[in-house]
Amino acid sequence: MALNYIWLGLLLLGVGAALTTDIIDQSSDKYRNNIPIELFISVEENSNELSDGNNNVKVNVMADEFNTTYNDSINLDITSDAVLLYSREKQVGTIIIKGNGRFPSLWKEMARASGEEDDLLGQIKLIQRNADNSYKAEIVFEQISFAKMKTLTDAALDYAGTAVTIAFGLIGIMALWLGVMKVAEEAGLIKIIANALKPITKRLFPEIPSDHPAMSSMIMNISANMLGLGNAATPFGLKAMEEMEKINPNKGTATNSMVTFLAINTAGLTLIPATAIAVRAASGSSNPAIIIGTSIFGAFCATVAGVSAAKIIEKFYLKSWSFVAWLKKNIKIILSLILFIIAVVLVFATGLFNQIASIISPSGFRSIIEVISALAIPLLILIFIGYGAIKKVKVYESFVEGAKDGFTIAVKIIPYLVAMLVAIGIFRAGGAMEWLIYILSPITSFIGFPADALPMALMRPLSGSGSLGIMSENLAVYGPDSFVGVLVSTFYGSTETTFYVLAVYFGSVNIKNTRHALPVGLIADVAGILGALFIVRLLFSA
Repeated sequence: MALNYIWLGLLLLGVGAALTTDIIDQSSDKYRNNIPIELFISVEENSNELSDGNNNVKVNVMADEFNTTYNDSINLDITSDAVLLYSREKQVGTIIIKGNGRFPSLWKEMARASGEEDDLLGQIKLIQRNADNSYKAEIVFEQISFAKMKTLTDAALDYAGTAVTIAFGLIGIMALWLGVMKVAEEAGLIKIIANALKPITKRLFPEIPSDHPAMSSMIMNISANMLGLGNAATPFGLKAMEEMEKINPNKGTATNSMVTFLAINTAGLTLIPATAIAVRAASGSSNPAIIIGTSIFGAFCATVAGVSAAKIIEKFYLKSWSFVAWLKKNIKIILSLILFIIAVVLVFATGLFNQIASIISPSGFRSIIEVISALAIPLLILIFIGYGAIKKVKVYESFVEGAKDGFTIAVKIIPYLVAMLVAIGIFRAGGAMEWLIYILSPITSFIGFPADALPMALMRPLSGSGSLGIMSENLAVYGPDSFVGVLVSTFYGSTETTFYVLAVYFGSVNIKNTRHALPVGLIADVAGILGALFIVRLLFSA
């Protein structure tokens, strides 16, 4: 039920923020509708004369004129290419000013609101011809209203298309891995792997028999995530959810094992945050892989917090459960965990981590993991299919049988993806994110959380592409090796897109009642963010 309220809240907040912003902008005449602004035109042709019809021209708007008209504070004059449809008889025309990425932010906003993307359309009137054959003129741009609502509409449509693209993109990957898993299952290899990890999995997922297909799929999913093989991890995760739903006594309601499994997924524990490292390298970082250790620490905090929250909260659903009795029974485990966390903090606080890091080469560790990651997929396919062939399994027929489920599962999640991604798009485009940042700023400032990194922390649970864009922007503005640059990179490497994971995984098996899955996922996100802040401040704060 939590997702229902969250989804409705995202929609209402997004639309409400957009509508409020548009009303304020309209009342303050932010876009100066019907107010002329002075500019200068020079003709690109050799004749320096304007002719009837289309003319390729250059326009120039003085910074002072722009600032006076729009109450802004740009420093440089605006110069841009334009196309002028001119009538010499009337000395007026319609002009399209090309943005080319050189517009002030306000004009970019006006261009998007007018539906011209990068271009501004307006009516122009010539006032006089200057000695240098340029023209002094006045332009009135087309009237703009409800700019935020238009942006919100575009975002909703774009995200709906993105959801379908993501779902169809999963079909081939799903077919491949479900086919491979089917061969391994019939050969008995999955059972061997499950039995080897039984001591751990029995505690994490006590509801599921150790030899059940769901257990093997979860093991493969977690392993693939740790190696950074996101494309391989998702099919395993969806298969695990499908198998868990088969033994679910209350269909359509998330089980404790499902919630715990998703807590591990939303924690995003990865040995090599490859995407964040690649973006840092592209941004000119002198040491792109420096975030490996900080990301592992942040993701470890998220994993511990997420799993602990899942195990504690699930007890509240038991009528016979007593918190005091549970505390007495598990006091040794709880104290051990507290001591372990204290020990980890002391390792970093005393500088012991830096000494260990100087012995173990980060580049060497990274190289080992990269080799494992590069070989993992081909070796998994070879081992699973090869073992099946040794065990006399009809590998081709088994592969095809398993692959058939890939299309069904991928298509099934489309409605859930569309619903969640559209709500996130509306929330973001409507301006509600800015409101949330404003509300949380006093709290984050109190704990030493940089205001510049707050948008990244808030966007990460909502959107992978959105958070990647914010991270790239932060790296460009502050530098990849700055404190903020390292911090936002660590955020990306140590947390996951919680809402996306919940929508895809629960949507694949038609789970309507998610119980405590969302709170657990958000607890993991908060723990990961705070863990990342702690370790980055400890190691990189000036």
